[in-house]
Order: sequence, then structure tokens, then C-alpha cells
Amino acid sequence: MSDEELAKDLGPLAALTIGVGTMIGAGIFVLPGVAVETAGPLAAAAFVLGGGIALLTALSASELGTAMPKAGGAYYYVNHALGPLFGSIAGWANWMGLAFASAFYMFGFGQYVSVFVDVPTLALGPLTLTGAKIIALVGAALFTLINYVGAKETGRLQNIIVVTLVGILTVFTLVGALQADISSLRPFAPDGYGPLLPVTGIIFVSYLGFVQITSVAEEIKDPGRNLPRAVIGSVLLVTAIYALVLLVVLAAVPNSVVAGNDTAVVDVARILLGPIGAVALLFGGLLATASSANASILASSRINFAMGRDKIVTEDLNTIHPRFGTPYRAIALTGGFILLFILFGDLATLSTAGSTLHLIIYGLLNIALIVMREANPAGYKPDYEVPFYPVVPILGAVISFALIAFINPEIVALSLAFVAFAALWYVFYARSRTEKQGILSQYILNRSDVMPEPAVSAAGAVQPDGGQYRVMVPLANPASEKDLISLASAVAKQKGGTVDAVHIITVPDQTALAGAAAYKDQLDAESSTLLERAHKDATTFGVDVDTHTILSHRSFEEIFDAAKTHEADLVVMGWGEDSHGAPGRAESALDELTEDIPCDFLVLKDRGFDPSKLLVPTAGGPDSDLSAAVATMLRAEYDSEITLLHAVDSPDEEADGRAFLEQWAREHDLADVNLRIDTTGDVEGAIETAAKDSSLVIIGATEKGLLTRLVRGSLVLDVVDDISCSVLLAEKGRSRTLRERLFGR
Repeated sequence: MSDEELAKDLGPLAALTIGVGTMIGAGIFVLPGVAVETAGPLAAAAFVLGGGIALLTALSASELGTAMPKAGGAYYYVNHALGPLFGSIAGWANWMGLAFASAFYMFGFGQYVSVFVDVPTLALGPLTLTGAKIIALVGAALFTLINYVGAKETGRLQNIIVVTLVGILTVFTLVGALQADISSLRPFAPDGYGPLLPVTGIIFVSYLGFVQITSVAEEIKDPGRNLPRAVIGSVLLVTAIYALVLLVVLAAVPNSVVAGNDTAVVDVARILLGPIGAVALLFGGLLATASSANASILASSRINFAMGRDKIVTEDLNTIHPRFGTPYRAIALTGGFILLFILFGDLATLSTAGSTLHLIIYGLLNIALIVMREANPAGYKPDYEVPFYPVVPILGAVISFALIAFINPEIVALSLAFVAFAALWYVFYARSRTEKQGILSQYILNRSDVMPEPAVSAAGAVQPDGGQYRVMVPLANPASEKDLISLASAVAKQKGGTVDAVHIITVPDQTALAGAAAYKDQLDAESSTLLERAHKDATTFGVDVDTHTILSHRSFEEIFDAAKTHEADLVVMGWGEDSHGAPGRAESALDELTEDIPCDFLVLKDRGFDPSKLLVPTAGGPDSDLSAAVATMLRAEYDSEITLLHAVDSPDEEADGRAFLEQWAREHDLADVNLRIDTTGDVEGAIETAAKDSSLVIIGATEKGLLTRLVRGSLVLDVVDDISCSVLLAEKGRSRTLRERLFGR
């Protein structure tokens, strides 16, 4: 399924039900017994307090979600704002928190099923599996399987479940209110107010669903309007339901009926409404716990996708099943964690572990909002803004972290162990792979002269190195040296990387390379001026520069080998009309058949390097992704004006074309740039016309294969010849099959 299709799947009701369906399951059907046993009627206040804490974070999540409607939700916001170290913590905490919560929901599901299905206890060595736990394991495996095979109607089913559930609870509350006795609520706090915060920590797992709405933000229709409504509305609706139902329950029957009773709501319904009421609430409990577990598994796959996209975890987790079209590895792994947690956990452990991990995320999310507001990066234009800023996010962060102190110390220690693991995971795995630098570290490092030295040192110490990002520049023509080095240095600076300036000296085939090495000093002298100029030009950007002279029988072909030898992430080279058989591409005709592109390539047709006005034509695809990344980096360095261009075949397709371009711009952090839709059906003419107002065109290299380009020519080459400004061709490193090399994609 394409990103454009995903962006149109979820309407406002579907978004709301993701949040309500996740939250309403455990809060009112499983936890009242535990809460009332600890705090009496004060438990109702704990649910209200939990809702208030969740609402503070919901406001922050709504602003971040409308500014950055990305898969991954809270993880993405933390990773983008605070950087990949905190992104790793948020991602793992969100993932494991959802697994703990799903295990808790399925445990509750097992308890409800065991009311009418007698499953015997099973002993497995040191483990004792109660009937409820066995049912929970079977249910968790079933829901994992449902998500694995990708049942297409689960979203619609979720809507039906939530509407049915809210209806059942509404009737129950109204009937219970008619039989309520307010005196049953006295004393409201039999043991004082000391248990309030510990109980809030236990029941906070009931408020995890609203942030999961942001995990599917890319799939919500009109997220600027519908996302805040769904996020804030789900918290308010669920808090009201929790408080009213619990107050009615405690006022209608003695507290002893509820305290310590894992299926208290069913027993109260039997007292108030008879067998029919008990069956209805039992059915509601099954629906609630099942929908919560299903929604959590669904959201976890989005978080895995976002983490894989940012290379925090391996992208192999996002591999799509060839038959079912689902990220089956991520779903299966999440299901494995859920089964493991059910096997070794109990209700209290599972609920508080899920609460603690999510409180950590919520604290970081509120801090992320503050960073985005204060740094005010380009493109941050939320449709919804948090009221009473900065009071709301500061309170949200402080209270979220403070509540952790009132949770069981053993569970806090377990959660902190997950945090330590996530930090070590970043240091030893993700840091050398991820490339994305957080807004916070950019803000600090770009103001290193006025920032405290400890802050600058810390930002530099934890920033990603993406495998020590290296930009290689093969130099041959002194006339284009400065422009190539300027482009390469600007990219290297934004990536926190280094520049390798390479001068390849071609030795005749008749001369052995070993023999030519005897004249190396003379050859070095001939290239020293070029490399010295390159070194001087690059250092003006404040980046590290290495220079090399390479002797080879080949010219262009040696660039591939040098890129591999120097572990280059990007090669910036000049345009050579006949130098390698396929002008404007990184590969020669022979390479098309025998080589994979070893890294990303930028090929500059140099008519003067002026990055003030950038034009980026796009129809999607990996090469256009690289074009967008380069444009973003040049804007950060030169404050460039960017225009995105998308061509459609006719005026009838303009609306669809604009929708595609707006979505593509958001996905590439270019939501604030100029958008241009051409409806003439002439792609080449559209680029030529738009280029008249541009100083540099950045375009993805053609996706046509070797044979296709030989027979039909290449659009890219025609455009380069026909426009007057400089052109930068971008081509992503990739492995391709022989068929793709011959005929294209």
C-alpha cells in the first residue's frame, strides 16, 4: 500500500475509536477491584487525576501531531526533536510499553472468559498457569495472528466494538444512577489521601490509547482538524466514562463487592440488572479487553516501522509479507513479547510496567514540544497550538516523571532497565547507522559560541555518526572544483561528517601502476594545487577534509572502487558528457549490468553553483527522496527558497496531484515550501518552465533501465541540455536485479 493510500484510510470516527478502544478496555473492566481495595471511593479521584495528567500530554501530542503527521507518533516526535538517543529510549519504551499493556489487556480478557469457561490450572515446571493465563496466551496468539494476516475489516470492526461498548456502559451507568446511594461513598478517603498517587500509577495504563492515535497520523484524513479532536476527545470521553461508572458502582453496592474483585463490574451488573445485565457487561468486558489488545498490536507495528525508517532498529522488521501485505516480522516479534510477558507476569506487574514506560514517553513528549517551540525549525507550522504555553507542557513533563516515584520500586527498576538498554542500544547499534540529527542538538551546536560548554559537549558526544558519514568528491577540472567542494561541504556540515577530496590520475594501460608509483612525487605535485584549493574551500565550512591522489588505469570506473574503499556515504561529482557512457548517471553502461551503486551519488551539471532558489521536481521514488534530503540540507546552510514541482496529465488531475505533493512535502519535512502543479502533461516542458525562476534544479536520476534508455532516450538528459541553470542529479545507492538494470522498474 502506498503512502498516498495510507493517508486516506482513517476518518475522524476511526481515529477516535483507536484511542477510546485502547483505553476503555482495562480501566473500567479490570482495574476497579485493585483500585478500590487500595483506596476505597478515592479510586474514582485517581481515575480523574490520571485523565487530567493524560490531558496535559494529549494537548502537546495534538500540536506535534498536526505539525508532523508521521507514523510512529510519540516516538517520531521525540526522535525528531530530542535526537536519536532519546528517540531510541522513546521507541523501545513505547514498543515494550504497548507489549506490557497488551499482555495486561489479554490477562483481563482471560479473567472474563474464565467466568463461564472452566479451564484447569496447568503446571509447567516452576511455572503455574491459571485458567485465565492460559486463555490470555491463546487470545494473544490469536490477535497476533489476525494482525499478521492483515484482516482488512479490523478498522471497521473496531468502530463497531467501541460504539457498542460505550452504549452498554451508558445504559449501565443510567440504571445504576437510579439506584445509587450517595452515603455509600462516605468516607471518600478511608485511609486518607496518601493512596491517591500510587493508585493513579497503577491505573494509568488505562490512558495509553490517545497517543496511539498519533502513531497512525499519516493515515488520518485532514489531520490538522481531526487529529486534535480525536486525541483530546478520546481522553475527555474515557475519563468521564471511568469516573461516572466507578462512582455509580460504588454508590449502588457496598464497597466490599468491588474491592479485590477482578470482574467487579459484572457482579455489580448482576445485582442491579439481573442475569441479562451481567451477560451484557461480561460481553462488554470481552469486547473491551479484546479491542484494547488489538489496537495496541496495531499501533506497535507503526512504531516499528518508524524506528526502522530512522534506522534505530533494522529495516528488515518492516519487510512486507508477499501474500498478506503486513509487516509480519514486526507483528510476530511484538506478539512474542506479549506472550512472554503474560507467561511470567501478573496483573499488577503488567499494568504498572506499561504505565511507567508510557509516563517516561509522555514526559519526553512534553519536552519535545518545548524544544520545537523554542527552536522553531523551518517547517514547524502546527494547525493546532497548545494553550497556555509553556505552562501546559512543563506541567505535563514534571507530573509525568513525578508520578513514577509513586509506583512500585521494583517495577520502576524494571522500567529503568529498559531505558538503560535503549540507551546502550543506541550507543552500540543505532548510532553508527542512523543519520537523523535531532532539532535540539542542531540548535545547540549551531549556537555553540553562546551555549554552555557542557551542553555543547553533550550534544556533540551523542549525535549520530551514521557510520562516520563521508562525502567523497572526485576532482578533475579546476574550474568546477570550488562548486563541487562547496556542495559537498554543505552536505557534510549538515550531516556532521567529513569530506574526502580525491584526485584520480589516469595512467596509460601500457604503464604498470607499480612503475607509475615511482613517479608518484611528480604526479602528486601536479595535483597538489587542486587538492590544496579543495582543502582550503572545504575548511571554510568548518568540516574535516582529507585529500587523496589515486593512480589508476581507469577514470570514472575508479570512482566506484574509491567510494567503497573510503566507505563513502555520498559521492559528489561533476557532469561528464562522454566520460562514462551514461551522462548524468552514476553508472557506465557496463556498470548497469555488473555493479550496484555503492552509495548515494550527486552529479552536478555546473553552470555556477547558486543554491538560493531550488527547484525539486518529483513523482515519488527513492531518487526523489534523496533530492528532497539534499534540498533540505542546502536550505539549512544557505536559507534557500524551495519549490516542489509535480506534473500531471490534465487539469482534471490537478487536485490529486496537489494532494500527492502536499503529502510528499510533509513526509520530507518540506511542508512550508512552494508547491507547483503543472497540468500540461508535458513533464519536460514543466521542468523547463519552472527552471526559469530557479538557480538550481535538483532532480532524481531517471528510473529507466539501460535498454529502455538506449532505445527511447532519457528525459533527464534532455532537461539538462534545455535549461540554463545548474542541474544536480541525485541517485540513491541501491541493489537491483538484472531485469531492473535492463528494463527499469
